[in-house]
Amino acid sequence: MECYNLQRQAACLKRSLFDQGYLDEQFYQIEDLQDEASPNFTEEVVSLFFKDSARLMTNIEQAMEKNPRDFNRWDAHMQQLKGSCSSIGASRMKNECASFRNSCRDENAEGCMRSFQKLKREHGVLRQKLESYFQLLRQAGPFETATRPGGA
Repeated sequence: MECYNLQRQAACLKRSLFDQGYLDEQFYQIEDLQDEASPNFTEEVVSLFFKDSARLMTNIEQAMEKNPRDFNRWDAHMQQLKGSCSSIGASRMKNECASFRNSCRDENAEGCMRSFQKLKREHGVLRQKLESYFQLLRQAGPFETATRPGGA
């Protein structure tokens, strides 16, 4: 019974991540690749994403400090991060990357700074929520993965 409740909590948490726009369909694509041979595949991919995205955000922050108003450089760094966000379905982060890039095209340094601060917040919130999700899955034990609500 405890296992069922944990599974249900994990499913509700995942659904809320979609409902709130944190994740998109790409996350399901990653879950679809998980199987008995690699039961922690999704968690490992997400863990690599957070390691890589933290490095990319540090690179962006350094570029903004060392190369003020070098919008082409800032944009190039942000394009890398946007691709990483897209690859795991981090929708809100991806959208904020796009906003940053639009500010780069407009040569709007203030807009870039605002977007970058929001991006860092979105990164922290998503990390915390996904860590909670994977912790619930580990506590619940093995069960069917990549289930889509509503039979999608």
